[in-house]
Amino acid sequence: MPESFRAYVVDNVDGKYSGGFRQLTDSDLPAEPVLVTVAYSSLNYKDGLAVTGKGKIVKKFPMACGIDLAGTVAESADPAFKPGDPVVVTGRGLSETMWGGYSAKQRINPAYLTRLPRGLTAKQAMAIGTAGFTAMLCVIALEKAGVTPDRGDVLVTGAAGGVGSIAVAVLAKCGYRVVASTGRAQTHDYLKSLGAADFIARTDLDRESRPLESKRWAGVVDSVGSKTLVTAIAQTRDEGAAAACGLVGGADLPGNMMPFILRGVKLLGVNCDTVPNALRDEAWTRLATDLDLAKLEDLTEVEPLSNIEALAAQIVRGETRGRVVIDVNR
Repeated sequence: MPESFRAYVVDNVDGKYSGGFRQLTDSDLPAEPVLVTVAYSSLNYKDGLAVTGKGKIVKKFPMACGIDLAGTVAESADPAFKPGDPVVVTGRGLSETMWGGYSAKQRINPAYLTRLPRGLTAKQAMAIGTAGFTAMLCVIALEKAGVTPDRGDVLVTGAAGGVGSIAVAVLAKCGYRVVASTGRAQTHDYLKSLGAADFIARTDLDRESRPLESKRWAGVVDSVGSKTLVTAIAQTRDEGAAAACGLVGGADLPGNMMPFILRGVKLLGVNCDTVPNALRDEAWTRLATDLDLAKLEDLTEVEPLSNIEALAAQIVRGETRGRVVIDVNR
């Protein structure tokens, strides 16, 4: 009898969305060339939406959730990978159109696999996960837009969340002076430990703003969107840039053209799913060197997959801090 393993799967039958644990065998997995034994996944905002059904994340049913995974190649019909290779996948449509990482095994298209960079373990890779990978892409985008440490402060919104926490840590290690925005004053000590130099309240940004405000930021890493992003852009200095990667505060952008045409501000969209492989490899290499792994450990909690429904509800409510690694075998 084939050996079974556990996965968290959501389904939508007759318009009723539901999720739960299922026992699967290898034959239940998608017909992809590489079989991965999954060690860890992670918890991202998108995972919370997929598990709870509060967002239209999942496009095909049934679906094994988890937009990230890290593990070891067990079988491969592709010459680029061999059994024993440590690999990672972040995003790429997992948990949307392709089965994801909340499963002890998964079959993956080899085009979506990245070899685990030297110096990172599977657990560390998932402590980074899609959130940290996105944060690194934002930092690279700001650098390419000419935002350097000598230009002035960089604002990080949603700083206590997954993207924000790693953005703070990476920017600080790269020499930037980071101002962290959060609505949770109790996270200030935590953010200071990651490298934040100063703080601004969420309410100071999440408001109606003037077309142009006092120049404060050389760059912005924003995972909030809506009024917060618009206010941050209105406060960005001449030839500065804002890297936008999230919408937890709303998908609208109720702003105006003034910062772009009078100050030369650049709005940089960051989508971690569609970046070219060369940039993907660059980001992972940078994470292995530009992220203090001791700080990564401090901002990470490990939780069993068995708790995923409660954890998903917490991240949707904005109650998590830092990064949550999911041990798929617990």
